[in-house]
Amino acid sequence: MASAELRDELNCSICLSLYTDPVSLRCGHNFCRSCIVSALDAQEAAGGYSCPDCRAEYPERPALEKNRKLRNIVERFSSTQPDMEETRIFCTYCTKSPVPAVKSCQQCETSMCEEHLTAHNKSVNHNLTEPTVSFMDRKCSTHNEILKYYCPIDATCICVSCWVAGAHKAHEVEPLDLASEKAKEKLRPVMEKLNSKREETERRVQNLKDHGTEQEQKSAGLGDRVALLFTDLRKKLDDLEKRIQGEISRQKNQVSHSVSDLVKQVELQVDKLTKDMNHLEGLCNITDPLTFLQDVNAGDISDGSCQVIGDVGDAQCLDEGLVSQILHRGLGNFADDLIDIKLKRQFPVMEKSDILLDIDTAHNNIIISQDLRSASYSATSQNRPDGPKRFKSRQVLSSRSFSSGRHYWEVDVSQAEKWIIGVAGESLERKVNGNESFIGYNEKSWGLIFIDRFQCRHNNIIRRLASDSPVRVVGIYLDYEAGRLSFYHVCDPIRHLHTFTTSFSEPLYAALYLFEDSIIRIME
Repeated sequence: MASAELRDELNCSICLSLYTDPVSLRCGHNFCRSCIVSALDAQEAAGGYSCPDCRAEYPERPALEKNRKLRNIVERFSSTQPDMEETRIFCTYCTKSPVPAVKSCQQCETSMCEEHLTAHNKSVNHNLTEPTVSFMDRKCSTHNEILKYYCPIDATCICVSCWVAGAHKAHEVEPLDLASEKAKEKLRPVMEKLNSKREETERRVQNLKDHGTEQEQKSAGLGDRVALLFTDLRKKLDDLEKRIQGEISRQKNQVSHSVSDLVKQVELQVDKLTKDMNHLEGLCNITDPLTFLQDVNAGDISDGSCQVIGDVGDAQCLDEGLVSQILHRGLGNFADDLIDIKLKRQFPVMEKSDILLDIDTAHNNIIISQDLRSASYSATSQNRPDGPKRFKSRQVLSSRSFSSGRHYWEVDVSQAEKWIIGVAGESLERKVNGNESFIGYNEKSWGLIFIDRFQCRHNNIIRRLASDSPVRVVGIYLDYEAGRLSFYHVCDPIRHLHTFTTSFSEPLYAALYLFEDSIIRIME
């Protein structure tokens, strides 16, 4: 009852619920902030303000003061009354105001607060449960008696009459609390197992999130490195262009000066020839023979036999050969600098590894070319001597193995309708003529496969791949320390097909599987 009385004191007189953000008027009465604001807004239209409780009038809209103490009291009260807010089950006997129930009595079919429960327990010894309104769920539908026992044979809860004279007569039964504890004991290992799985799943979720964050950071870093790489490349190319343009400009000026000097010389010669022509023309215009002959014999007459200078052949020309030589040398140096630039920006140099096929590993129906780069299937056995390295399945390995570092090679599969390529560990079984030794069909090898469908395979686990065009050349990139094996469709543009991520523990070899009427070649 004390709880009910306290609740009455903590109810807002406007909304009749517990105070929310309580505020006080000057008269001392308290209200929810939203409630009194709405009331004052309504009074404002009428032209006056008053307290909803005591009707005290205010000439102006009253100020609202936060009542922190009352707010704290309401919060503490609410924290001690969770059942009322969560279950909404109240004491049957508290009629003036709702008080949360703490227990329910199955025999009386009532719910009680702490005060009424104390009085109830003094008078009777009934079965009490957590607050409920579903009393019939706890009674036998046949005898209308309280369910007190559990029958393990039929896995059902029963009343006394069911056990003594009903369908469960002579069954070994258990009290509900004992049966409940036994069931809980059985559930605990399951819960522990589920909890362990949940923790493992949560770890995986966190690992995936961490991986996503890490990849985002790597992506940003990779983008920055690519930008800096191309900045370096552009600077190198710009410097080379400036050198070449400078040489062209130098030659242009040199040719221009040469032509200009020759033009001046030729123009002087033209002036002299013109002067000589004018002189001769003047002589020819003399009509007196004596005077003409005297002037001719007395003067220095040019006969036009002077050497002509300044022809186009004497002028300098642009030296395209020199420009081409500078360009060639510059691009050659650029190619050398490119490796340094890539290493500076932390990009591995993807130079092709020199890979040759090991004829001592080749199946007897596989023909190996003289340059040890091509393998083809033949229906005729090659009758090679058997040895520990030779496969009984139609496979061949490279002569070179990889146990560290980064390596890249390309495989031409354009002359094979079906093919399997990849890498294989040194310990791959070679004396089994079955698919358990095929590339990708075991834990010792990783394969890219085209047999009707495009797929990758490791330890006989298949992942189907999609390709929007026929794959003719495959690039294979192995980063041994990082445990990454990647396959690429070498086209324009190059496209990623699949990456295996694992931890390599033994030397790896390039590996090929040959079907009938097929040729596979490792490209130079």
